[in-house]
Amino acid sequence: MKNFALTLLVSVLVTLSGCAVEKRVTPQQELIAAPAPVSPYNRKDWPHWIDADRDCQNTRQEMLIASSWVPVKFKDSRHCTVVSGEWFGVYTGKTFTKASDVDVDHIVPLAHAHRHGADKWTRDRRRTFANDFENLVVVYDAVNQSKSDQAPHEWLPPRKDYWCEYGRRWIHIKEKYRLWFSSRERETLGMLAETCK
Repeated sequence: MKNFALTLLVSVLVTLSGCAVEKRVTPQQELIAAPAPVSPYNRKDWPHWIDADRDCQNTRQEMLIASSWVPVKFKDSRHCTVVSGEWFGVYTGKTFTKASDVDVDHIVPLAHAHRHGADKWTRDRRRTFANDFENLVVVYDAVNQSKSDQAPHEWLPPRKDYWCEYGRRWIHIKEKYRLWFSSRERETLGMLAETCK
């Protein structure tokens, strides 16, 4: 009987001890814990290329006009759609003259923002983000497609001379909109900051 009681006591203590170990979480583990699941991303939830001042030129057209090195040419006399100009592609270092060859890229992509805190935003805040000139840059369309919605630890511009500026702008936008950073993202941004020295 005494042996049985001792065995039972040891079993209980081992069980309780195991529970305590399983529930113990170090601060480091808490820091790298994944965020709560986000709702599915839908580009339609992000109104972009809006005509904020109602002059018939949407955000894309205004970016093309503002960043062209020469006066742009329009599709017709209404001056709503740009067809040509001269744009320096900061991702590639190449110059483009046809508007159809360039995209207006979101430095911090919409889908990335959605996965890093923006899934809880209102439609108005998403509209503001999607049309924020500070988050936009004119680039070669094929390079923009290769970037897709990737973060700096997954994709960087082919032109290394732009890495410093790219990292700076990425950090500025994510901090401006209070989006969270992954640990791998932070590591790469630290490496990009080194290219600024």
